[in-house]
Amino acid sequence: MQNVKNWEKAINSLRIDMDADIYITGSNSNLLSGELATLLSGRYVELTVYPISFKEFFDYKKGQPFQENKLFNEYLKVGGFPNAILAPNDDFRISVQEDIFNTIMYRDIALRSNGKNDQAITAIAEYMMSEIGNPISANKIAGTLQSSGFKTQTKTVISYMSLLEDAFIFYKARRYDIRGKKWLQTLAKYYVVDTSLRNTQLNKSYKDNIGHQLENIVFIELLRRGYKVDVSNYNNKEIDFIARKGEQVQYYQVSLHLPENSTREIDNLRFIPDGYKKTVLSLDADDAGIIDGIQVKYVLDWLLEK
Repeated sequence: MQNVKNWEKAINSLRIDMDADIYITGSNSNLLSGELATLLSGRYVELTVYPISFKEFFDYKKGQPFQENKLFNEYLKVGGFPNAILAPNDDFRISVQEDIFNTIMYRDIALRSNGKNDQAITAIAEYMMSEIGNPISANKIAGTLQSSGFKTQTKTVISYMSLLEDAFIFYKARRYDIRGKKWLQTLAKYYVVDTSLRNTQLNKSYKDNIGHQLENIVFIELLRRGYKVDVSNYNNKEIDFIARKGEQVQYYQVSLHLPENSTREIDNLRFIPDGYKKTVLSLDADDAGIIDGIQVKYVLDWLLEK
């Protein structure tokens, strides 16, 4: 609806003339987060719709106890877009996922990019997908693109990354300094809306880099549950996520399994000097329990929680 001139006047007219609830949809976060407040004068409730969660996928597949791991591998493969889940075969599914990416890139982004370099934006998106779970520097992206023949400066990269966020392809996790109690301006992490887009666009197997894919899925799930999510470190130890909802604060560490003869994953949380809840999410069911006061959960059980 954001592409229709004066749409807000029609909506306000309908709201005045009809005793009805009105639902409108848009696919650009810049409009949804900023312009709606002005155009509709606060008379709206914003709902963010994410791809299908693992719990929704599990329920759709009529999952039974002890099928969690099998269905999670299938979820990694097909992703959370309904048309991809319903696809009759892999070729059709891949085509659906490619079409979703291209539609977002060449419709939602192109319409707002004012003639910007679409190839460069696609290259930046693919770079960000390849670096899921890693801190990202606009300077480094600019250098990588320049070495590939693009005449792209750092400020342009920052602008393109903002467009990718606005189109809901990526979500930004800012870096929070626990000791200094402030957000840092550099080296944020970016997570893709659905890992299937990353796998299809980069021509990767769903088994590639499962650790970072799992981290991505947990990040999106925290957003889906209504949290604002940052990344952090304390005493040079990485904290995967700080999740905030109102006054509620929780810390999460995500791991494929707890390493033998090492308490690294636990220690990253154990020494944070506050009383907020701390949880390690592991893809190894045998890791579940309490270690040094830190709760360790089987991540698939956590994803299936109501």
